[in-house]
Formats: sequence, structure tokens, C-alpha cells
Amino acid sequence: MATGFTLTELTARYARAVDRREAAMLAALFDSDATFVLPPALTGTGAATELRGSDVLASAVVDAVSHLQSTRHVVHQQVIDVDGSSASGETYCTAHHVYAGRNGFRDNRIALRYHDRYVLGDTGWQFSRRELIVDFSEDVPVTVPD
Repeated sequence: MATGFTLTELTARYARAVDRREAAMLAALFDSDATFVLPPALTGTGAATELRGSDVLASAVVDAVSHLQSTRHVVHQQVIDVDGSSASGETYCTAHHVYAGRNGFRDNRIALRYHDRYVLGDTGWQFSRRELIVDFSEDVPVTVPD
């Protein structure tokens, strides 16, 4: 039997690794040839962007949030369908991106979903594909403690 992360633990560890800027942990959550799909709403390119390979995508995700004061990814409901050593699912998340604005700190909050595919290997479940979908966002002032 494989040891490692359960499917629900995998998504929580992803959120924590992003918030802590832990590229090595992020890479460990993905299969070595995994794909991460970013929507045009986040890339500003007019088309979805695909990142391939666990190290490449982990580095890109950490780089994308490194300029922010802080992030907080809150995982909500999940629906997961398991079929032997593979699975697919949808995870809802609210991503908080706190940054310094002209008149104090602001939070760019994004309501999003991940369409995920998972694979069960010798070390437990890993993401084989993660597609991020933006439902809506809002930008609000926040207070950041000293």
C-alpha cells in the first residue's frame, strides 16, 4: 500500500505550500510530468498557459506570489471520483492576495475552482493535472497587523 498524502490532504498541503512559498513541497505534490493550467484571467495573455513538470510549475507558482505581502488560500468543498489508481475532482478555493496599495494594504480575493486529475504512486496521491478556473474576484482594503 502506498504511503503519503490522501486526496483531501493533497489539496490542503498545496494551499499551505503556496502560502509559505515552499517550492520543494509544491513540487513533491505533483507527478514529475504534471501539467498546471492557468487561465487567461491570471496570465493576461488572452489564452490559457500550461506549465509542465513538477519543478517548473512549483517555481512558477512561487514566483507568481513572491511579490505579495502575503497570500491565504482557503480550501472549500471537494468532489473526488476515484477509479483505482487514478482520480479526478473539483476543488473550490478562495485565494487572498494581500499587497501594498497607494493608501494601505489591499486584498485581491479570487473565487476559484481547480479541476484536478490525480495519480496514485509509490509515495501516495499526487496531482497529474491541475487546471485553475477563476469564477470572480474583488479587490478590497484590509488591515495588516504590524
